[in-house]
Amino acid sequence: MNNFLTDTNRFVDKALKLTSISSGLANKIITCNSTYTVRFGVRLRNDIYTFEGWRSVHSEHMEPTKGGIRFDISTHVEEVEALAALMSYKNAIINVPFGGSKGGLKINPKDWDEKEIEKITRRFSQELIKRDLISPSQNVPAPDIGTSSREMAWIADEYRKMSPTDINASACVTGKPANKNGLIGREEATGRGVQYILREFFKHDDLVNSIKYPSGISKKSFILQGFGNVGYNASKFLTEDDGMKLIGIAEYNGGIYNEDGLNVDHAKKFFVKHGSFKNYPKGNFVKDGSLLLKRKCDVLIPAARENVITSKNAADIKSKLIIEAANGPISFDAHKILAKNKVFIIPDILANSGGVAVSYFEWVKNIRHIRFGRLEKRKNNIQFNTIIEAIETMTGKEMPAKFKSNFMDGIDEIDLIRSGLDDMMIDGFREVKKEYLQMKNPDFRTAAYKVAIEKIAMSYDSIGL
Repeated sequence: MNNFLTDTNRFVDKALKLTSISSGLANKIITCNSTYTVRFGVRLRNDIYTFEGWRSVHSEHMEPTKGGIRFDISTHVEEVEALAALMSYKNAIINVPFGGSKGGLKINPKDWDEKEIEKITRRFSQELIKRDLISPSQNVPAPDIGTSSREMAWIADEYRKMSPTDINASACVTGKPANKNGLIGREEATGRGVQYILREFFKHDDLVNSIKYPSGISKKSFILQGFGNVGYNASKFLTEDDGMKLIGIAEYNGGIYNEDGLNVDHAKKFFVKHGSFKNYPKGNFVKDGSLLLKRKCDVLIPAARENVITSKNAADIKSKLIIEAANGPISFDAHKILAKNKVFIIPDILANSGGVAVSYFEWVKNIRHIRFGRLEKRKNNIQFNTIIEAIETMTGKEMPAKFKSNFMDGIDEIDLIRSGLDDMMIDGFREVKKEYLQMKNPDFRTAAYKVAIEKIAMSYDSIGL
């Protein structure tokens, strides 16, 4: 069994021991319901290439099940099952009414051009659709490592072709482009969720004091591991909105460090252009990016993939706060070492659940067939104008143009999405904290798993299990 899957189950087992859930139900919760393996051929480059992929359904305590599809040459069935399990727990923590699933295709996207990737994606989609593993009512994928809104648009189009009478066809997948029934804000959602969770943490002085940090998020330094979509967005929002200082970025082929701070957009443009941070002019290049994880900082944000912090390097971690923007970046044994060293860990099943939260909003939008705020905007504008007129009449003074403009612009869909995401992430954090404070040996990850497991158990109980 893969270490990632083993570690995930060990975290669950630890939480289960703190519940009154029966052994039979506990086994039901921890066991993956089904995993489908598909192998299919695609004619490319005057030959036929065979690809292997998986779609795993961990829990159907609620439907549809939800989880991304990754394209990665190193993916395998145990990884997909572990990720599907994490989706079940994420959804439960933030009260998204989905079960958990995940998909993976064993492929290196860089080996193929765009037309070839499209052909492969559409064939993979066909295999999954035929088995009801893509469906607005049963199983709803989303982007993951190696995929984006582009692939989701192809999948949605393929589903529509194969289900021409399904009025809710657009809801078969989330993370689509905004002009293809997607949602503005979905691409930033996971990184935005990390920001909201970290903001919330620093509002709780009891938690901040427990790691002997001064209060407030502003001016806190952080090191980022993984500069993809999640890492980029999280670091951009934390630096620009909250005044945090990014001092290091670790990538698979090296990293950069600057104690005075790094500009996120400047670093991103350089990395995209050159494919590496080598010779980056505004930071010191570190050939082995993993060494940056051991540098001193206030917050460490692993945002790439699983098992980047293991028993081999956990003792060298100097940050007292880690927020898991990636799935499973800390192994079970590493977690024990970090806990012993009084490192506070905000776990993945809470910290990076922003993506599925906004995916839920997109799915709801597609089912409703109307964008958020469409019916209310003009009514709200009239109400806001009336309030402004009343204030100006009572005070005898004109409201400053800046405030009047902000007031009159009203609420757009993106504002509603961010507001809803913020609310869900905060509620999830506070629910986990409440459980955490009731524990004899406090462990925020175990508290999060306990919250998720008990919600899933309640769902199963309601259907007679």
